[in-house]
Amino acid sequence: MPRPSRNIDQVLLQSGRALYPVHGCAGLSLRLLAEHAQVNVGMFHYHFQSKDNFLRELLAQMYEELFVQLQQEASIAGTTLQRLRHALLRLGRLMREHGAWLGRVLADASDGEGVATAFLQANGTRHVALLLALLDQAVQEGSLAPLPAMQRVAFLMGAIAAPMAIVPRALRLGVVPQPLTVLIQADVLSDVGIAQRVDLALWALTHAPTSTFMEAVHD
Repeated sequence: MPRPSRNIDQVLLQSGRALYPVHGCAGLSLRLLAEHAQVNVGMFHYHFQSKDNFLRELLAQMYEELFVQLQQEASIAGTTLQRLRHALLRLGRLMREHGAWLGRVLADASDGEGVATAFLQANGTRHVALLLALLDQAVQEGSLAPLPAMQRVAFLMGAIAAPMAIVPRALRLGVVPQPLTVLIQADVLSDVGIAQRVDLALWALTHAPTSTFMEAVHD
């Protein structure tokens, strides 16, 4: 008869959420996890059998929670452009709140960690596909200017996701002077700052460059 779990698997996963962004795949030892969760290592093996199994479940669980939130924003009542805006606002906030572990996954994959690579292969384009579907629908409705699909996505990711991935890391490294840190927190990382960039980006995508503008910048 199986032993009752007493939610120890979820306790270990909660510890994984706290420890993974700091230690990554390689540094996240079973002993470290067990000590943080205050359970014995044997219970880890009972629930997950191996560290790779644990990491797969941990990453999948964390990403699925984020993706569900994006789906909810993309499904609200309103025009396609409004749903796109809500999804982008949520994306910016999720990047701010979860950027540490998302950045660690990318770093682990770059270091050749198989679990991280497989996770990105399975999930790395799901949120992009969601945005592409909204963008394509907005184009069909005439809400957005005609542009190559991936150009739109690249522009949006550069305006919204990139600052939330790069700026917090720079702040954690302590290389930003304190006066700039205060401004960055208020102007870049705040909800207001995210909303401003989303609105600027969507405005740009609704306005195709005119021939007069192109002549002016190329002269």
